Amino acid sequence: MIYVTRIEHFNAAHQLWNPDWSAEKNAEFYGKCANVNYHGHNYELHVTVKGEVDKENGFLMNAKTLSSIIKEKIVEEADHKNLNVDVAFMKGKLTSAENFTIAIWNELKPAVEKMGVQLHYLKLVETPKIYIEYYG
Repeated sequence: MIYVTRIEHFNAAHQLWNPDWSAEKNAEFYGKCANVNYHGHNYELHVTVKGEVDKENGFLMNAKTLSSIIKEKIVEEADHKNLNVDVAFMKGKLTSAENFTIAIWNELKPAVEKMGVQLHYLKLVETPKIYIEYYG
């Protein structure tokens, strides 16, 4: 088994807000992240796939193809957008980094599997001090 990781970057805004809570509780729990004017991040997304090396071409998966899938499914959908408002795969979800990572996994998995490899791991870096790791 071999693993290949591709890293992509994008920027997006969001607001952490639970609609079932009062404004006071949201402000108390989420702090500045509950700002009604939203806030943004420069995200770094690591996508790792796994499988066996193709004996004919020497690749697990063409890195350009993996990049194209990530760009089509995630970057083009989320870059310079508001996760709470503009991103279809985030509709109805709290836009925490955890939920965002799970939603990214769900968007990428079918496209990656069509290429004959398995999605192994995601790492979503939200800030230099926090990132999410997810293995599905």
